[in-house]
Amino acid sequence: MTFSLVARCEATGMFGVAISSSSPAVAARCSYARAGVGAVASQNITDPTLGPAVLDLMQGGLSADAAIARLQTSARFMEYRQVLAVDGGGRCAIHSGPNSLGIWTQAMARNVASGGNLLANAAVPQAIVDGYLGASGHIGDRLIAAMRAGLAAGGEAGPVHSAGMMIVDRVSWPVADLRCDWTGDCPIEQVAAAWQVYKPQLDAYVQRALDPRSAPSYGVPGDE
Repeated sequence: MTFSLVARCEATGMFGVAISSSSPAVAARCSYARAGVGAVASQNITDPTLGPAVLDLMQGGLSADAAIARLQTSARFMEYRQVLAVDGGGRCAIHSGPNSLGIWTQAMARNVASGGNLLANAAVPQAIVDGYLGASGHIGDRLIAAMRAGLAAGGEAGPVHSAGMMIVDRVSWPVADLRCDWTGDCPIEQVAAAWQVYKPQLDAYVQRALDPRSAPSYGVPGDE
C-alpha cells in the first residue's frame, strides 16, 4: 500500500524522503531524516519507532547496512516490516520482510533506495531509482521526479490518497516537510504543487530561524 524512496544529494549533503500510499497521512508515520546522518522510510504495517532507531544507529557510527542488520536482530515482527535507509556516505540498505503485502520489491543505487508493497508491478522501485538518478537540480525536484516516475510505472495496485516529502540540511529541523494527508486527486501532484510554492522561500525560512535580523521581509501586509 506504499511506495517510497530515501535519497542523499551528493553535491549538497542534503537528505530526503518521499512517499505515497492509499492510506491516510502516510508521511506522518513513515518518513524520517536527520541532517548529517541519513534518511529512513519505515513502511508496510508500520512501526514508527524503527525510523528513529535506524537514525540513532547511523548517528552512532554504523553504516546503513550495519544499522539495518542490527535492526533485523533486535526489533520485533521484522517479517512484517519494510525499512529503507541511506547514510552519510550515500550507502543504502533495505529490509523487506517476507510478510510484506501484495507485490513487494526494492531497488537501490548509490545515494538512493526505493521500496514498495501492494504495488501494481515489481518494476516500480527501479523506476523510482532511475527517476531520481535521471533528474537534476535541487533534491526536492529530484524526489518529485522520482515519485512521478514510480506512479507512471504503475505505482500502487490501487489509487494513492496521501503523500509527503521531507528534506533535511545542516539544521536540526526539516527544511521542508510537505504533505498531502488525504485527497481523491493525485497526492503526489499536490505535494509537487506545494513544493513549487515552498522552494523559493526555503532558505528564507531557515535564515529567519537562525537570525531574523538579516532575514528577508515576510511579504505580508504591513511588513516594511
